[in-house]
Amino acid sequence: MRETRVGYLLPTREQAMLDRHDPGRLVEQARRAEALGFDSVWAGDSPVTRPRADPLLLLAAAAHATERLALGTAVLLPALRHPILLAHQLATLDRLSDGRLIAGMGAGFPNPRTEAQFDAIGAPYRRRVSRLEESVEVMRKLWSGTGAVSHRGRHFTFEDVTLAPPPSRPGGPPIWLAGGGPALERVARLADGWLPYPPTVGIYAQERDVVQKAAGQSVTPALYATVCLDEDTERAQQRLRTSVERYYDAPLEFIRSIQAMFAGTAREAAEWLNSYIEAGARHVVIRLATHDHDADLDAFADLVLPLLQRERSA
Repeated sequence: MRETRVGYLLPTREQAMLDRHDPGRLVEQARRAEALGFDSVWAGDSPVTRPRADPLLLLAAAAHATERLALGTAVLLPALRHPILLAHQLATLDRLSDGRLIAGMGAGFPNPRTEAQFDAIGAPYRRRVSRLEESVEVMRKLWSGTGAVSHRGRHFTFEDVTLAPPPSRPGGPPIWLAGGGPALERVARLADGWLPYPPTVGIYAQERDVVQKAAGQSVTPALYATVCLDEDTERAQQRLRTSVERYYDAPLEFIRSIQAMFAGTAREAAEWLNSYIEAGARHVVIRLATHDHDADLDAFADLVLPLLQRERSA
């Protein structure tokens, strides 16, 4: 049997949109998620386009406040940072958490707002994909434990660099990459895990097969999914619209056409998530579309978690 794990995305962006800047409250939600039986907590990254608490600092605090939860980034944008500094931060966080870190990464969704974020930080937007790939290569070298590292690449060149402390695990934390379509080749080639959000289970199954054929069982298939719970289905749909359009400043119909999203009753949500689990998802990251994360976190744990197929045949 293989276990399917379930994680909770900490509402860093939602807190910022409400002008409630209390990272300590987010740490309390991580502790609550652990008590409720979740397997992981996650934090997003978007310092300019969708400002929020820094994910690595927040997860460092969550590492101190929890004991067993995996701690993930969903997702980090390495192309905004120098890989030596990012490798140092991630290694330190992996050691702080006793090896519980999952480094979820992506190149950034291609739209004008993402480009504006890169411009503001002074990073080359048009080279973000190749910078991501080279950053992964550099970080793995720095985490290899082979001593001083030198690198000469397209974007980064340095000599005789050694990190301290090293990560908790040999080779560093697992790197999970986002993306579908053309990005699947990169996932199979570079990643330890795959963290996509395909809008239908059919697309998920097809793309998982592509990754699995290219990389075998070495890549963990995960899923990033947005869920809005309400026993009144029509009200759930309206709540989803309000939450998503406020979050993305774009019509629900467009976001829903590219992302896995569900609004409805707890039983219906469990059935929807189980369809992805049956298609191979081994780690499901839940983003709750709600104005009350405390209440809906409890509701999801009470009403949905017990219905999920968390163990399945290999």
